[in-house]
Amino acid sequence: MKYVIFPAVLFIFFINSLVVSALETSRAPIAAGRFYPADADVLKQAIKRLIDHADLPAATDDKALKALIMPHAGYACSGQLAAMAAKLTHGMAFQRVIAIGPDHCAGIKHAAVTCCTYYETPLGKLRVDDDARRLCRQSSLFEVGDASDRCEHAVENVLPFLQFMLPEFTLIAVSAGQTDPTALSREIDHIYSGSDLLVVSTDLSHYLDYDTAVERDQKTIDAVLKGQTDYFTHRRNIACGAAPIAILIELARAKHWTPALIGYANSGDTCAGRNQVVGYAAIAFYGESSMSDQTDFDYTPSQGQRLIRVARATIAEKLGIDYDARHLSEHTDDACLTQPRATFVTLTIDGRLRGCIGSLEARESLLKSVRNNAVNAAFHDPRFSPLSRSEFDEIDIEVSILTPSQPLNYKDDKELVAKLRPHVDGVILRKGFAGATFLPQVWDQLPDVRDFLGHLCRKAGLAANAWKTDKLEVMTYQVQYFHEKR
Repeated sequence: MKYVIFPAVLFIFFINSLVVSALETSRAPIAAGRFYPADADVLKQAIKRLIDHADLPAATDDKALKALIMPHAGYACSGQLAAMAAKLTHGMAFQRVIAIGPDHCAGIKHAAVTCCTYYETPLGKLRVDDDARRLCRQSSLFEVGDASDRCEHAVENVLPFLQFMLPEFTLIAVSAGQTDPTALSREIDHIYSGSDLLVVSTDLSHYLDYDTAVERDQKTIDAVLKGQTDYFTHRRNIACGAAPIAILIELARAKHWTPALIGYANSGDTCAGRNQVVGYAAIAFYGESSMSDQTDFDYTPSQGQRLIRVARATIAEKLGIDYDARHLSEHTDDACLTQPRATFVTLTIDGRLRGCIGSLEARESLLKSVRNNAVNAAFHDPRFSPLSRSEFDEIDIEVSILTPSQPLNYKDDKELVAKLRPHVDGVILRKGFAGATFLPQVWDQLPDVRDFLGHLCRKAGLAANAWKTDKLEVMTYQVQYFHEKR
C-alpha cells in the first residue's frame, strides 16, 4: 500500500508547489534605464555618490523620523535632493514603507495599489505587504493597480534610494489620483503603524522659467510646512504629487508630526537650462518617539548618549576612577533600554582603534549588554593590552545596537557581491569553526565589496579569496550607532 501512496503524495506536493509558484507575481521595473541606471552595480555606485555628497541640516534630537517627501525625476536632475531625504534614514530600520506617488498615466479615479507578490528594482525584490491587498478588499477608494504598474514611475524611482539605505522592509505602493485626501488619509491611517515610514514621491512645478519656478515652489513648500491641505486641492502646476502631499499633510496633522525642509533645487540648478525648469524638494516629518513606536533602530539621540555614559561609567568603575555612579544602575523607567539587544562597544583614541567587543545575539538587556561589552572592549580585547587609568580621558566611545542577523542566500561570488549593501549591512562569515564579523561602520575604511570580504575572510582565519572559492555561511544585520558627544 505504501508504494501506491508515496508517489501520490509526491504528485500532490508537486502540484501544490506549482500552484504557489503560479500565484507569486512581480511588478517589473519600468523606469530602469530611463530615469536611473538599469545595471545594479552602476546604480549602487550612482546612489552612493549622491548619498556621499548629500549635505544635511543639523539632526532633530529626540524626534523620530515618520515621513519623507522625495522627488522622482531622473537621477541626474533630482537625485541629489532624493539622496538628501534618503540619507536621513541612515542607521534606522522600518518594518514597512508606505510609498505614495501621483498618477501620471493611468487615469485613476481615487487610488491604485500594487497587489502582486513582489515589487522589483535592479537592487532586488521587495515583498509587497499583505495590507496592500487588504486596502483593495476593504475600501472602494482603492483599486488593484495593474494599469498603473505598467506605466507609472513615481514610486519606483525613489525605491532604490531606500533599498540602498535601509535594511529589509515590505512595501505598500500607492498611486493617487485627484481625489479626496481626507478620505484616503483615513484609510491609510487604518493600516499605519509606528514602525512604518511614509514616503511621498513628487516633483514640484513643471516647465516654468527659473525665477517664476523658485517663487511658486517656495509658496508650495511653505504650504507643506504650515500644513495647508487646501493649497493642494485647487491650484494647478504646483506639484505633480499634489494629492499625495495633501494625504501626508492630513496624516501629519492628525498625528502631530512636524515638517522640516531638508533642501530645495530645480533642474536649472542641477541638469539643464533655466527657461523651463522642474522643481524638487526634500522634506522630512518628525514625531515624538514613544515606547509603542520603538523598533530595533528607533532609539533617540538622548537614549544613545545615555548608553555611552553607562559604558564610560562602567569602565571608570573597573579602573577605580571616580565617575558619576548614577549611570551604573540598571534600574530605569525607560523600558526600551531593558529589552534584549545585541550590542558592540568600540573604543578609539585619536581615531585609532583601542578595543571593540560585542555580541551578535540578544541574550541580555540593552543596558547590561552595553556594560558587559564596555568592560570586554576596555580590558579583554586580545588585540590590545588592558586600558590604563591614564588612557581613560583619551578614549572615545561608540555604542552600536544590532538587529537580529539574517541568512544571506547566494548562488555564487557574483551574487554575493551584488546582494551586499555597503554602509548598510554588517556581515558575518562562517566556515566550520572559523568565523568573523565586520560592523557596517567598517565600510568607511573598506568601501569596495571585494576588499571588504577579503579582509573579513582574513579576520576569520580563512584565505582572503575564500569568499570566492568556498561556500561560506553569510549572515547580515544592521546597526544604529551613537558616538560620544564631548
